[in-house]
Amino acid sequence: MNTAIILLAAGQGTRMQSDLPKVLHEIGGAPLIAHALRSADTLAPSRTVVVTGHGGDEVAKVLADYAPEAETVEQVDQLGTAHAVDQARGALADFEGDAFVLYGDTPFVRGETLEAMQAERAKGAAVVILGFEAADPGGYGRLKTGPDGLEAIVEAKDALPEELAITLCNSGVVCADRTTLFELVAAVGNDNAKGEYYLTDIVAIARSRGLKCAVVTCAEEETLGVNSRTDLAAGEAAFQVRMREEALATGVTLTAPETVFFAFDTVVGRDVSIGPNVVFGPGVTIETGATIRAFCHLEGCHVSEGATVGPFARLRPGAEVGGNAHVGNFVEVKNAVLGEGAKVNHLTYIGDADIGERTNIGAGTITCNYDGVFKHRTTIGAEAFIGSNSALVAPVTIADGGYVASGSVVTTDVGPGDLAIGRARQVNKPGLGARLVARLKSLKEKR
Repeated sequence: MNTAIILLAAGQGTRMQSDLPKVLHEIGGAPLIAHALRSADTLAPSRTVVVTGHGGDEVAKVLADYAPEAETVEQVDQLGTAHAVDQARGALADFEGDAFVLYGDTPFVRGETLEAMQAERAKGAAVVILGFEAADPGGYGRLKTGPDGLEAIVEAKDALPEELAITLCNSGVVCADRTTLFELVAAVGNDNAKGEYYLTDIVAIARSRGLKCAVVTCAEEETLGVNSRTDLAAGEAAFQVRMREEALATGVTLTAPETVFFAFDTVVGRDVSIGPNVVFGPGVTIETGATIRAFCHLEGCHVSEGATVGPFARLRPGAEVGGNAHVGNFVEVKNAVLGEGAKVNHLTYIGDADIGERTNIGAGTITCNYDGVFKHRTTIGAEAFIGSNSALVAPVTIADGGYVASGSVVTTDVGPGDLAIGRARQVNKPGLGARLVARLKSLKEKR
């Protein structure tokens, strides 16, 4: 079925106390608007129109990353939700099919829920509203139903006592044929205390024209709106719960699920084991059978099948960890490729480097990649050995089977199978150590 999305993202969000547009505040490392757009992916929409307002240029820049196909239209004056929807009229003038109204600050509506709304449309409902059973209905609009489906949306301030007792509430999400939607929106008036055009009025207008309206329900947590920093924190918590549940359901082991934090786009394969206190930033893929041990931070990286990372490791953007490779405790990897079976087990920084298969990097090794102006790359071949406490000053290449002695500073290339020793020769002075200690103790006693 041909589908269009109208995403309302014009609100300033004054309760956020921020200069940043509300829909650009992040949950799981991605802006709210990205989550809202992902909700509609299941529908495979052919058109997406985002209605912007406050900070519209900033919103458009973010959309270029998450939904480059989306069109933007501006709501210059904030005159209500029906007025906001009407701004998409011109952009969708040539569109035929169903249109959904979604909200950039309501990020957790599930794709299956939207599919259920579209199925109800296919059964003959002209307008479908998404509702939820509220634990505390409070100021939500009530959905008044009867034998013929949805009869009205009653705002809490206008509700009679018996209507306030209704717990089925309005989420604001709407599905209707594009032509019908804009005909109903055109009929909405602003004869109310705020002088605004409310999208909720389309139900009464549709009913007055003999059109059937229906309700599809979802869990209340899907309709969570983010309007304040408190809501943002609650949204982050809800997102993490959902991601953890999905990970466990797809064959991922989480030793302490409540301590693992995922990002919007984290991809984790089956039979991956994740220890406590692991944080995933954006852009991480973990393949089948890998192990991420406790207290690791990963961002913008790829961990291949059977690899082990951590504990206390940091993978930064551009890190590629090969199959069955090891990245151990207090190791940082940035913009570097570790070949299959490579080992970097202790207290090491690997930046801007290529490490060959089955190469061993000793404890305390540093790839010196920055000269204060430019970054340079270190290349290490297969089955090489880098001794502990070595500094590899890039650009430098260590060929297959190359061997670097512990404590070396390597500034020139090392050939295949060669041994590089880049340190001062050790000199022992017989008895000098004992004499030196005795002298220092004597000085201390005189103080």
